[in-house]
Amino acid sequence: MATRTVSHVLGVAHSLGGRAWCWRAGHNDWGDNASGAGGDIMTQLLSARGVAPEDLARNARPTMRDFLPDPSEFRDMDRAAQRLASAVLGGEKVTIYGDYDVDGATSAALMIEVLRALSCEADYYIPDRLLEGYGPSGEALVKLAEAGSSLIVTVDCGAMAHEALTMARDVGVDVIVVDHHKCASELPPTAALVNPNRLDESDLAASHGHLAAVGVAFLLAIALVRTLRARGYFDERPEPDLMALLDLVALGTVADVASLHGLNRAFVTQGLKVLARRERIGMAALMDASRLKRAAVASDLGFALGPRINAGGRIGESTLGVRLLTTRDAEEARAIAEQLSALNEERRAIEAEVQEAAEAQLAGQHNMAVHVLAAGGWHPGVIGIVAGRIKEKTGRPAIVVALDEAAGIGKGSGRSISGVDLGAAIIVAREEGLLVAGGGHAMAAGLTIAQGDIARFAEFLDTRLARDVERARAGQEMQLDLSLAPGGLTPELVEALEAGGPYGVGWPAPRVAVGPVQIVKADIVGKNHLRLIASGADGRSFKAIAFRAAETEMAQTLLHRRAGRRFHLAGRVKIDDWGPRPAAELHLEDAAYAD
Repeated sequence: MATRTVSHVLGVAHSLGGRAWCWRAGHNDWGDNASGAGGDIMTQLLSARGVAPEDLARNARPTMRDFLPDPSEFRDMDRAAQRLASAVLGGEKVTIYGDYDVDGATSAALMIEVLRALSCEADYYIPDRLLEGYGPSGEALVKLAEAGSSLIVTVDCGAMAHEALTMARDVGVDVIVVDHHKCASELPPTAALVNPNRLDESDLAASHGHLAAVGVAFLLAIALVRTLRARGYFDERPEPDLMALLDLVALGTVADVASLHGLNRAFVTQGLKVLARRERIGMAALMDASRLKRAAVASDLGFALGPRINAGGRIGESTLGVRLLTTRDAEEARAIAEQLSALNEERRAIEAEVQEAAEAQLAGQHNMAVHVLAAGGWHPGVIGIVAGRIKEKTGRPAIVVALDEAAGIGKGSGRSISGVDLGAAIIVAREEGLLVAGGGHAMAAGLTIAQGDIARFAEFLDTRLARDVERARAGQEMQLDLSLAPGGLTPELVEALEAGGPYGVGWPAPRVAVGPVQIVKADIVGKNHLRLIASGADGRSFKAIAFRAAETEMAQTLLHRRAGRRFHLAGRVKIDDWGPRPAAELHLEDAAYAD
């Protein structure tokens, strides 16, 4: 039997970060120390991300026309569209019940905007994270029905809300669920449940299980307009411009860390174009509050705009995001955007305190496959972020639980690593009685747990996921797209690489290896960031920065290097436009000895 030979980039089998450097697709058509000028960068980027040769053209320029499926392929889609159309034609009172995160806010805003364009002024209800928690509350649904709503549409929640939706059914209100979270085999009672992750979905619909809820809501909007068209609703009135809603779809998709392949790439590519027009008053105000002067890119949605909307649901008022994204008043939009920015700063301070306390518990869990960290006094609004930080720090799935010690109940949020399906494990734990409630998807999950069950729950996860975690960690690699000398690190290269985007989960941004280089200068700046100036044998130098890395082995080695020692550096290239002219800089993720 032939043995597969692993080709390590620049010969790096074990870096300072403990990883092997490998080509993303197992090979590289440009060869080492090539700037890419002699090859087709776009083809290489797409091929390395799994695009077949016959599919290169549509992936190079993702359009809605090329990627949009027929919404009717999804179970209950036509039922949902018909029920919504009847509500529009009959002048019924409709309420959109959303979640308090960005996906929930954008999904709710999208449905509100669609119905508004159809002369149906829908109400909305966003639960309070602390007082009500995640998902539809039976009590809230009943109150909405008593207040006159004959149709409630839940977005980004509801797939597992059996008790709440049974209560709604019993008082005679119809509920349409639009969700993307994992489902159990038994579905709750609804007028329609649209979710590509239903276990009984068709293969085509199930292939879109990576959509965020806002993407599913957009497909429902298409189905609704098509249904109304067939019923003559637009014979004497214009149809709504659904493409103008793609800025909402792009924001919710990226902020919910949905995989950016297939339809999601088209959503984000086209949504960024809509966003650049600044036609949505609330979105323009949010960009101004984020001090975003240029056209937004995908990373801005995840790191600048999204966190501000999330801050409202995490530590402020849960309705702020929906209000911002649906307002028609520029002054109101400005005020809400500024309030969200202030809340985001407050969130950062709270997050830092919780993270420090959570990390203090790690010492006693060094042999656990999944870190389950819990304490009283932690703010439930930041536990998801902290879980993500712990996961990045340890390379293992992490669940952070905020305890209400008086009630004996904890609210938890988890983040996983590639190859470990945390959401499925949470659903099994709930079915086995270890959780009061819980659900999610492969990379993220939420739960409610009795304080006395935390130890048993941690043992359950350790037993169930240990093999998956071990397998995922054993293959730790730094996947690279290109290696080059410092002279190849140019703004033109950055532009060529960016053309293969938008990048995110499932469509990773290109990584390059640069070297060999000597470190001319290294110091710590800001909050725990390592800053470098590196120079190569070609006489060219460049700047590099490693964020939140000061305490890592890599940073300490580079800071205390011996004179003349040479290194290879790896990371992502970005444009540094602080100087008199733009220059390429390296966002450093790993390093290795070159000699």
